[in-house]
Amino acid sequence: MMTLSEYLTQLNGKRITVLGMGVSNRPLIRLLLDAGCDVTVRDKAPREKLGDDADAFEAAGCRFVLGDGYLDDIDADVIFRSPGIRPDLPPIAAALAKGAVLTSEMEAFFEVCPAPIIAVTGSDGKTTTTTVISRLLEKAGRRVYTGGNIGTPLLDKADGMRPDDICVLELSSFQLMTLRRSPRVAVVTNVAPNHLDIHKDMAEYVAAKKNIFANRPQPEAVVLNADNEITAGFAAEVDGETRLFSRTRRVEDGVYLEDGVIFDAKGGKAEPIMRAEDILIPGVHNVENYMAAFAAVRGLVSREDMVAVARSFGGVEHRIELVRELHGVRYYNDSIASSPSRTTAGLRSFRQKVILIAGGKDKGVPFDALGAEIREHVKALVVTGMTADKIMRAAIDAGFDGTILKEKDFREAVVSASRLAEEGDVVLLSPASTSFDRFKNFEERGRYFKEIVQSLE
Repeated sequence: MMTLSEYLTQLNGKRITVLGMGVSNRPLIRLLLDAGCDVTVRDKAPREKLGDDADAFEAAGCRFVLGDGYLDDIDADVIFRSPGIRPDLPPIAAALAKGAVLTSEMEAFFEVCPAPIIAVTGSDGKTTTTTVISRLLEKAGRRVYTGGNIGTPLLDKADGMRPDDICVLELSSFQLMTLRRSPRVAVVTNVAPNHLDIHKDMAEYVAAKKNIFANRPQPEAVVLNADNEITAGFAAEVDGETRLFSRTRRVEDGVYLEDGVIFDAKGGKAEPIMRAEDILIPGVHNVENYMAAFAAVRGLVSREDMVAVARSFGGVEHRIELVRELHGVRYYNDSIASSPSRTTAGLRSFRQKVILIAGGKDKGVPFDALGAEIREHVKALVVTGMTADKIMRAAIDAGFDGTILKEKDFREAVVSASRLAEEGDVVLLSPASTSFDRFKNFEERGRYFKEIVQSLE
């Protein structure tokens, strides 16, 4: 293990190319330039889309290759790859054949991080699981750094970390493809077909996920979903301790759910942690996320702290996030639900019928199946945006006979939903559509929803 300063020093005198000027690479570029490195940034975007950072980088000596031919004729000693760029593209392969070394911001962080790392991957649930692990460790009094695919690069913070801190990382399959080090604890929430528009096939996608524990030395502990056929199969390839989690059966070593109670089992002895119904964020998938998190922090967090976090944590922003309870009505922000399937998952998270606010920009996905879910899980429907009529028609065609309101204005949609709500109700923003008819992204939509909800009296 070397320090960040030592790592940057060894790059002096080498020609460095950074592929992609996204969120994760901008702090990296600053570090390289501040260390006096020879840096070229290559990005498909035109200069005007790179913002003020590009001007600052150029003033510090950075060169740029931009546009459609940004990968042509790479001449470098070290290449830092953005996660979204495949490592085996022909221009990259040609550079490697000439002696270049391929790495990434995340791989560099693993090289210099002085603190133990808990890393989480999976097709679903990794953001919530990562966040819950961080909350649990913070509750236990540890200083925690949370980052990776969750949106926060950590390389530039490595020199300020201590050996008794803990880093919790969310890792995507693209980050894992070329990772050469293992975390102290590896968590795989589940694996299902995903990102097959970028991965060559399912086998490559699975191999990338498996790379979270496949490097030598392997992690001290690997947490796997026993209810997922693929992740359960990973157990045979783990040399160290395997901790399973299951919502459907007992496990010998790990965390499981039985008769509504979450247990921690080790060495044939199981101890209860808490009742699943006491977890504040709704949905069986969040029970699984908590079980994965509990298994990951075994020995680091007390049962009391686990229960305290589960009962108080309102969820990751925009993911069935509890915003407020007012007059006995709970308001949830699920703005990330930009497709009918994601809204379906949100609706199924609640034991009761909800007041649903839906609608946004149309991306050509049919709403027929969502209509049936609305019939089964919705008490009243408020639609708005470009897809309002389609969602309303799908609900009516499916036999929904509850109240339907159509509002042109987003604020009025939220206010109307609040007027329909009675004590004990749930109001859920889960649009089943993208945000681009009115907002820059789903985050802006969700924050505006929260602003409106907080203003209600």
